[in-house]
Amino acid sequence: MGLAEYMIIAKPDGWTVLHDGSAPHSYDTKEAAFEAAVAAASLAIRQGHEVHVSVPGRDAGNKTALGAKDSQSVP
Repeated sequence: MGLAEYMIIAKPDGWTVLHDGSAPHSYDTKEAAFEAAVAAASLAIRQGHEVHVSVPGRDAGNKTALGAKDSQSVP
């Protein structure tokens, strides 16, 4: 079996999951992208693949822990 790698990456308008060179979906938060990646990774594990999931820290995207827009910010 092969390697299934899922990378959560920031986009200008949110987050996405890069897998096999494709990132077709958008998510509002890093947490939502992570949950989607883990669901896909779970299937890959059942198929016998080695799985890697990577998630950037707070310094990526909009600088919040979960990657959500900060509703408390003042313009």
